[in-house]
Amino acid sequence: MTTTLKALTAATALALVGGAALAEGELNIYNWGNYTNPEMIEKFEEEYDVTVNLDSYDSNETMLAKVQAGNTGYDVVMPGDYMVKVMIGEGLLAEVKPNEMENFENVDPKWVDVWWDEGRNYSIPYQWGTTAFTVDTAVYDGDINTLALLFDPPEVLQGRINMLNDMNDVINAGLRYLGYGRCNGNEEEMREVLELLLAAKEHWRTMDYSTIEKLTSGDVDLSQNWNGAAMRARMQRPTLQYAYPKEGFTGWMDNVAVLADAPNMENAKLFINFMMDPENAAMTSNFARYANGILGSEEFMDEEMLTAPEIVMPDDAPAPDFVQPCPQEVVDLYNKVWTRLKQ
Repeated sequence: MTTTLKALTAATALALVGGAALAEGELNIYNWGNYTNPEMIEKFEEEYDVTVNLDSYDSNETMLAKVQAGNTGYDVVMPGDYMVKVMIGEGLLAEVKPNEMENFENVDPKWVDVWWDEGRNYSIPYQWGTTAFTVDTAVYDGDINTLALLFDPPEVLQGRINMLNDMNDVINAGLRYLGYGRCNGNEEEMREVLELLLAAKEHWRTMDYSTIEKLTSGDVDLSQNWNGAAMRARMQRPTLQYAYPKEGFTGWMDNVAVLADAPNMENAKLFINFMMDPENAAMTSNFARYANGILGSEEFMDEEMLTAPEIVMPDDAPAPDFVQPCPQEVVDLYNKVWTRLKQ
């Protein structure tokens, strides 16, 4: 594609998303690590003559802290559902009106009126999935669909477990195992959770976000995990199986959003519209191995994605639990539990 044609294409696209200037310059993306398809980025760069710079983070809270500090230079972030709500409340996201963009018609209606951004004025779907855990069935051949494997593991798995280094995922799993509700401000019940976690920690090898690497290297035989990462690990270690614990598990959606102080605002809007194209959404799914919330993307997905047990939940699995932001007093209590656990 010639430079002139690129400019014309970009100008047309900008007009559709409300921009006024030609697409040129840069776009700075801050995303979860190992979660961005390089080929999809190259496609965007070539289509709009924009240079994309990518940095990564390992948790919603890490991203939020950096953005709160200000002057990050980032344009686009991929916050989880509850974090979108938090960032809107703090005025950290730009109201870029994805719902008025050309490609918004491709967003699955079930992901439009979501509790974290009703009507989609600030964000669009990126990837969605579940958080449970992965087990090597060649090592443990019993029933894997129970959180007991994390908190009261059989001898064969003791010392062979990786937990996510994530306060909410670890504490919520403990709450589910004990039969308690999420966003739990009951100090006595949270004391029980802490006791459970401290006892279980004796059997954990690590607490790390690098779940694929931990599993494929053979460093552990069980890891708390996201379903897409579980599928990617299974491609390298075929005896791995993703669990759907009977006590419940987390559902989540990561979203594409634009920072309120984005230095390349028009290019960020271009990227939002670009990511609602079914073929581009499928490129991300084929890389990260999660569903995306964009209608028509299945046509461009790898065939194995359409039947993978990590993506297609069994009929008898519990419904995923989408946990909303907790009140500050609950967050403070969680922080105390987490600090004690990590000592």
